[in-house]
Amino acid sequence: MGRVSPRAAHGHLTLGHLALTLGGLAALALAALVFAVALGSATVPLSDGLAVLVGGGDALSRTLILELRLPRALAAFATGGLLAVAGALMQVLLRNPLADPYVLGLSGGAAVGALLAMLAGLGSALVSGSAFAGALTATLLVFGLAHGTGSWTPSRLLLTGVVVASGWGAVITLILSLTPSRQLPGMLYWLMGDLAHARGPGVALGLLGLVCLLVVPLGRSLNVLARGGLQAAALGVAVSRLEWLVYLLASLVTAVAVTTAGSIGFVGLVVPHLLRLALGNDQRLILPACALAGGTLLVLADTLARTIIAPEQLPVGVITALLGVPVFLYLLHRSR
Repeated sequence: MGRVSPRAAHGHLTLGHLALTLGGLAALALAALVFAVALGSATVPLSDGLAVLVGGGDALSRTLILELRLPRALAAFATGGLLAVAGALMQVLLRNPLADPYVLGLSGGAAVGALLAMLAGLGSALVSGSAFAGALTATLLVFGLAHGTGSWTPSRLLLTGVVVASGWGAVITLILSLTPSRQLPGMLYWLMGDLAHARGPGVALGLLGLVCLLVVPLGRSLNVLARGGLQAAALGVAVSRLEWLVYLLASLVTAVAVTTAGSIGFVGLVVPHLLRLALGNDQRLILPACALAGGTLLVLADTLARTIIAPEQLPVGVITALLGVPVFLYLLHRSR
């Protein structure tokens, strides 16, 4: 992507600082996963959980941990990490701290695809596939409209995304108004974000690791891009190619996250903000930290959603909204 001045790219980040910060966040993520596996309608003692993980334990504990709680906790971690990374990338791409993974209408396209599949009575695998197809359709639509006859700009992309998202919202309202009442609860849970029917976490976890490996080496260039396209170009960054890559990565990551768990708000908006306040604005640290912190936040939120009124469950999107709104209002007040 070209040579970048070390000073302009925050070259003071040391390997020790990086390892210490990410190591601490990884420890918090592991603790959150342990809590998620242990807590629920039936509490699993730590000794029984460790026995299951090493291949022992009774049949009930193995079923509870290996088939129910652990896959769901890993899916929550992967989804939260993907949303936080996508939010950080969108904020760099659009040079707007209020950007989040859904700002360009990807969640609306995914929601329309998923709701149409549910309305047709298709299975969960086809619902997920339809959601992914809807998200990709929204990506292509927004980029095509924003590009027009010339090159796109962040402001044009943002405005196009907001308008397209409003259009998807109208289509979602129309679908819900035409849906038989017996199908509405499942649709509403999906729209609020729900991990109860999340499929295997392998794809989302693999993508999260792959994206982190791709974007961390680009951290210096992303640091300069966040300051503006003209300055980045002057410092040797291939701005157009980098913006294309960031947009495609953020879109793909958001599509997989929405396909896994539905529309879960505030994770991609609040987590990057909190980390920048605590760690600074170096993307080489912020992006992997977002993966760990976003995953940890969603694992804890989903654990709370499962246990607060057990055996009933709340959509995890409700918990993230209840946590995210006051935190974000506090951040706005502090920045004033």
